[in-house]
Amino acid sequence: MASFDPWAATLERLDDAAKLAGLDSDIHRLLRTPRRVLEVSVPVRMDDGRVEVFIGWRVHHDTTRGPAKGGIRFHPQLDAREVAALAANMTFKTAVVNIPFGGGKGGVRCDPGRFSAGELERLTRRYATEISPILGPDRDVPAPDVNTDGRVMAWLMDTLSMMWGGGANPGAVTGKPLSIGGTRSHAGATASGVLSCIRAAFTEMDMSFVGARAVLQGFGKVGGPLAFLLASGGMRVIGVSDVGGAVYNPGGLDPSALAGHVDRAGTVAGFDAGDPIAPDDLWELECELVVPAALEGAVDEHAASRLGGRVIVEAANAPTTLEADAVLDRRDIVVVPDILANAGGVTVSYFEWAQSRQGFAWEEGLVANRLRASMDTAFTSVWARADALGVSLRRAAYVIAVERVAEAIAARGLFP
Repeated sequence: MASFDPWAATLERLDDAAKLAGLDSDIHRLLRTPRRVLEVSVPVRMDDGRVEVFIGWRVHHDTTRGPAKGGIRFHPQLDAREVAALAANMTFKTAVVNIPFGGGKGGVRCDPGRFSAGELERLTRRYATEISPILGPDRDVPAPDVNTDGRVMAWLMDTLSMMWGGGANPGAVTGKPLSIGGTRSHAGATASGVLSCIRAAFTEMDMSFVGARAVLQGFGKVGGPLAFLLASGGMRVIGVSDVGGAVYNPGGLDPSALAGHVDRAGTVAGFDAGDPIAPDDLWELECELVVPAALEGAVDEHAASRLGGRVIVEAANAPTTLEADAVLDRRDIVVVPDILANAGGVTVSYFEWAQSRQGFAWEEGLVANRLRASMDTAFTSVWARADALGVSLRRAAYVIAVERVAEAIAARGLFP
């Protein structure tokens, strides 16, 4: 885990896809280098009067197919290579689901858990000010990510709006509160997209969804809603972990009761309707489905060798290392990759952005139907390409992505 290099892993997967797709060497070289990397100092006056200085980034990997799109995260271990890798993954993710965006990502290296609300707001607004030269509805449209939410997006949008003349600019960000142009389906969009991929994978593998057992690593903005969706559909969520610990119940955990416990305790640990287990032992639980829904590099070679599930659906970004991929492939464990499985969030972000540009809100049912159709179409394309090439779903998804980006680059040409 400590040695996991997300940018190196991204480049290796890109290189593999370029070879499989017969990618033009010039385009390949373009995609191996982010188009724009902005590193900024983020000074913040803390509540006690002293000034702390944080480091932030915003990276545009490729914007040929549309404005950069990607979240903003606040995390104490964030670094430039991780942000670059996440931005590149957004390039490929938006291409896999075929929406008109490029890839971007950003964030600040900090521990937001120790901030007051006022400190968090000042951090957000100063960071937004520092990266504002490369933002805009037609240039780069941020969204929430790890440790950020609709409240943070509202501060970011307001800051940009004040800098751009004082009017509202709802198209500048997505994941906003409903009161300023957000969309009702955004909060659970990633989980809904993951669910679509789970159902599709189970159908293709002739596995029953009802009665199947699931294990979730992570019970936050994605894992929490997903646990409820799985249980509502008849699956048993038998194990869940988070940063505080892990719990197990072979008969199935009650997601609503578990969520209530997490609200009170701040962690799944101590939930009295489940037995405590070591988080690392979660991977060994015998089940049909494993969902990594936490941070990068969580499924390493050790975890992959112990995995008790038949299918992995990646709700987190880049949760599986290169070494783990090789182990999973040898063990014939099907992996639905992150650039497909968790694309529901960016797809609904696209819908929100389109509504903001139109000044017209869609009906909630329309958003849900279009999300489901987009995910089903993308999954079908990836599954068919994997079958045709005789490769994993991850390799097939990257092939589709690089082909679509390459087609756009070739169409636009190189200026000057």
